[in-house]
Amino acid sequence: MDTADDVMPFVTSAIGAYGVSVLAKTSEVAADTPVARGTRILQRVFGRGDARSRQVIARVAEAKPDDEPSHAALRAAIVEAFGADPHLSREVAAMLPPDPVSASGEGPMAVGGGTGGVNAPR
Repeated sequence: MDTADDVMPFVTSAIGAYGVSVLAKTSEVAADTPVARGTRILQRVFGRGDARSRQVIARVAEAKPDDEPSHAALRAAIVEAFGADPHLSREVAAMLPPDPVSASGEGPMAVGGGTGGVNAPR
């Protein structure tokens, strides 16, 4: 699992919603939405933000959604923060939602069916 890659959808959605003020955002942070989760992750990784982290966040906020260089700079800043604090990556990984259930095997599989169980077609 690459925590830096896993957090990118959350942190970019938070930056997209709040822009450069994302590190100062306090309302709605308790909500369980991707934007709120991304805000909490950014705040945990960067705190209130030094000049460099604010510059990286501003670059992402001003960029187009598919701007790979700005996303790469943000990811690199997150990886650098993880390298500076060996426990930070695990703490941030714990903030991510659990992996979705994946099914494998032959044939289609229906999950649920009103019984809360797994019903495999015959």
